[in-house]
Amino acid sequence: MKIKEIIVVEGRDDTVAIQRAVQADTIETNGSALSAETLERIRLAQQQRGVIIFTDPDYPGEKIRKIISQKIPGCKHAFLSREEAKEKNGKGLGVEHASVEAIRHALANVYEETIEIKEEITFQDLMDAGLIGGPLAKARRERLGKLLKIGYTNGKQLHKRLQMFQISRRQFAEALKQVMQEENYV
Repeated sequence: MKIKEIIVVEGRDDTVAIQRAVQADTIETNGSALSAETLERIRLAQQQRGVIIFTDPDYPGEKIRKIISQKIPGCKHAFLSREEAKEKNGKGLGVEHASVEAIRHALANVYEETIEIKEEITFQDLMDAGLIGGPLAKARRERLGKLLKIGYTNGKQLHKRLQMFQISRRQFAEALKQVMQEENYV
């Protein structure tokens, strides 16, 4: 599988993992303190070939994703679930620990960041669905993020991602229905 866009990752180990799974060029951010030089390289890559942001499913990874998205519009996004990114012994978390299959799957389900929002899902919708507040909210958000392939989020981030990736009310409702059905069988 050859990827046209340049994939932005956090470090060298992520690059190695990506290149085990697909043929792709990467830009490494070397952490969340993005330098002006790195941002300029990402901007040029976006103009020339397009960019896929593929960071770890943790706070620093989300911070990097947010900074790049704000400074360089139009990037695509690939996500891994926390389970897919866990080290076998459970200590580490990151793209570098994901299987070849998980990386390929994430890259096959890339989301394009778009500005126009057609059917906005409101914060109240998330509260009504039990995705914010309540004892099951975190588990529900985690499963919903996996089904929609937008990664794990807290409530506020979920609202933003649903808007950013133009998840329709229908897609949201179908995924939520599956989450609730699975919950009833557990």
